[in-house]
Amino acid sequence: MADTFRAGATSPSGRVTYEYRPETDQSFQNALAKARDGSRLTVDDGIELLTTGTDKPGIDTERKEQVLEVADRRRAEMVGDEVTFVANVNNNVTTACNTGCLFCNFKDSADAFESDSTESHSGFTKTPTESRAAAREAVERGVYEVCSVSGLHPAFALDDEHREILEASDREPLNYKPPDRYETNPGTYCEQMAAMSADGAHLHSMTPEEAYHARRGTDWSYEDVYSRLKRAGLDSVPGTAAEILVDEVRDVLCPGKIGTAEWVGAMTAAASVGLPMTATIMYGHIENEAHRVKHLDVIRDLQDRTGNITEFVPLSFVHQQTPLAEYGMVDGGATRAEDELMIAVSRLYLDNVDHIQSSWVKYGDEHGLKLLNCGADDFMGTLLSEEITKRAGGTHGEFRSFRDYADMVSAIGRTPVERSTDYEQRRRIDPDETLVGPTLGPQANGTPLLR
Repeated sequence: MADTFRAGATSPSGRVTYEYRPETDQSFQNALAKARDGSRLTVDDGIELLTTGTDKPGIDTERKEQVLEVADRRRAEMVGDEVTFVANVNNNVTTACNTGCLFCNFKDSADAFESDSTESHSGFTKTPTESRAAAREAVERGVYEVCSVSGLHPAFALDDEHREILEASDREPLNYKPPDRYETNPGTYCEQMAAMSADGAHLHSMTPEEAYHARRGTDWSYEDVYSRLKRAGLDSVPGTAAEILVDEVRDVLCPGKIGTAEWVGAMTAAASVGLPMTATIMYGHIENEAHRVKHLDVIRDLQDRTGNITEFVPLSFVHQQTPLAEYGMVDGGATRAEDELMIAVSRLYLDNVDHIQSSWVKYGDEHGLKLLNCGADDFMGTLLSEEITKRAGGTHGEFRSFRDYADMVSAIGRTPVERSTDYEQRRRIDPDETLVGPTLGPQANGTPLLR
């Protein structure tokens, strides 16, 4: 995290003052003892562990190692020595978006996509036909999951009924323009869901923010929206667009996005219609440790009520090509020690979530493998295509082969396991096999994804 924000109270400009600060009346040793005993942690406990004690500045190396050791032991008790991963592909439909989040360099101004625009951009929009072709090609190669997270294109509607409502509405602002205003028609969300799931892939898509976009201008509930998406082919929901689930941070970081309560409401609705979901945190920017732990508390409460979260995914902020860096609001991301503690405290605080992911896209191979010994047990997926982190300045690659997984995971003494998105299907992989490829996808037969 940028040094200017490490204390957590005020931004460099002096315009942002936070109510929540990393200060507690708890002691680090008491919090660590509770973690060792398996007691449910409080927010103050989490802050003490994440900071290695608020009684002294900076991260204490010896205390940090104690937290990591307890978290790694907890991981072994909960899920054993397996390191899981999924054969998946990213098929993000569009980069057109007008939300204006300060952490994002994935989007392009939606106005630039209009037919009469002279503004240049490097973005894209795919039709449902193009999305189906991308998904089919991936399924034929052995992929199990198609993951799709997209910009909020103004021409997107949930379905034909939603488009009729948007066309007839005089409510402003709805962030809606008809498809004929654009060079490429993205179709409707339901058409995209049907296209990407048509060849049997597990479709992991429609974040709470996208679901909000898919109900704008109506009085439909999130249950209505997710029910229609599920009938169209949606299988599970990515709990992204979470960033930091504390509104005093969201008001600065992503003021155009839904607030914490709405995010939670959408996720609760997805669970109520039978859709498994993941949950994320994006940390290391303008938040402090108190915000991170309060975010974990929101996720734990959501899981207590729904039981539908399959995994938690800490995402270390990649800052290089983002508005936050451009405006001088950050000069770096989280340190390696902060990454280790974020993974560890996630494992200890989220006592009701089985799986914690280490993202090789965010952390790289070496650091990502280290985090598997800090409480994480999942190592993401093959991806085959990755745009969001790359556009923010990430340099750790866009795809991963099964051979890579088998070699790296076995090298740290753990067992590589191919999994389904919901973790219900698993296959242990023998790293001594000559050819290593997926077998769980609808057309997978063990052939390597990458040659």
